[in-house]
Amino acid sequence: MIKVGIVGGTGYTGIELLRLLAHHPEVQVEMITSRANKGIPVAELFTSLRGFYDLAFSEPDLNTLGLCDLVFFATPNGTAMKMVPALLEKGVKVIDLAADFRIKSQSIWEQWYGMQHACPELLETAIYGLPELNREKIKTAQLIANPGCYPTATILGLMPLIQHQLVHLDSIIADCKSGTSGAGRGASVGGLMAECGESFKAYGVAGHRHLPEIEQTLSCIADTAQKITFVPHLLPMIRGIHATLYAKSIKETDLQHCYETVYQNEPFVDVLPPNSHPETRSVRGINQCRIAIHTLENNQIVVLSVIDNLVKGAAGQAIQNMNLCCGLTETMGLEQVALMP
Repeated sequence: MIKVGIVGGTGYTGIELLRLLAHHPEVQVEMITSRANKGIPVAELFTSLRGFYDLAFSEPDLNTLGLCDLVFFATPNGTAMKMVPALLEKGVKVIDLAADFRIKSQSIWEQWYGMQHACPELLETAIYGLPELNREKIKTAQLIANPGCYPTATILGLMPLIQHQLVHLDSIIADCKSGTSGAGRGASVGGLMAECGESFKAYGVAGHRHLPEIEQTLSCIADTAQKITFVPHLLPMIRGIHATLYAKSIKETDLQHCYETVYQNEPFVDVLPPNSHPETRSVRGINQCRIAIHTLENNQIVVLSVIDNLVKGAAGQAIQNMNLCCGLTETMGLEQVALMP
């Protein structure tokens, strides 16, 4: 059994980790931390977990966490980087679900996240945890930077086009929509039902923190510097991301065949039949990205990509990475069926 610790067990991604790990056959959750809820049983705070966990929340302690085989950080940006070096020295594998290790450049990270990085020497060695791109590196990684939700949907939707040099790189637009859980569990006026219900808006048009992560990864795939137009939107729903991706084709090709070939052995990417329109509810609660490709007039390509932002966009992908780096079957604990309706 793999002994696992979770730092930050009361946010949405922490709760989702607990839900998904409850039935994982090779994992024993040893520690769940929350300073504010120290001593409170997990099942008392989250009754959906009654009967699955006997643990109570505790303060994060490096000595106790150091006894784990792997530690997940489901914490705000800037938290993991203060504890990770000590855990790595103890031989613990770490998967950070926040953004502390996603950006390779210290100056770019500090520009977008507004704080000084505590361990910049680890930025270059951390492995970006998108299995469809970095599977072999993840298998031997000790520190994994779990991708953001918008980047996951966007990169998976665009990767075949860029890998096969099928589009003009300066033509890419990512028009993305997310449910309110993407903003986290903290109370805010903008997250109130009366504020966001029956409404729809763009935000972060001038620049969103996920933009440098997307551009960095697409640049790696393209082997050249990549800039895109990325505009996120807030939808009046709880879960889900829908990315509508636009690009101009360079040459005529069978895009359906291209996508099916690229993802034919990927257990968590589903290329839908031609003329499909994936729905966010089709991936609700599961570690799946569903993609559809459309070709319009004037060489315009439209790719539709949907994920559950809390699963393939966060906790599910983190468990997928855990399975890989711990030598388990990649799909273990992640074979649920989507919730309908």
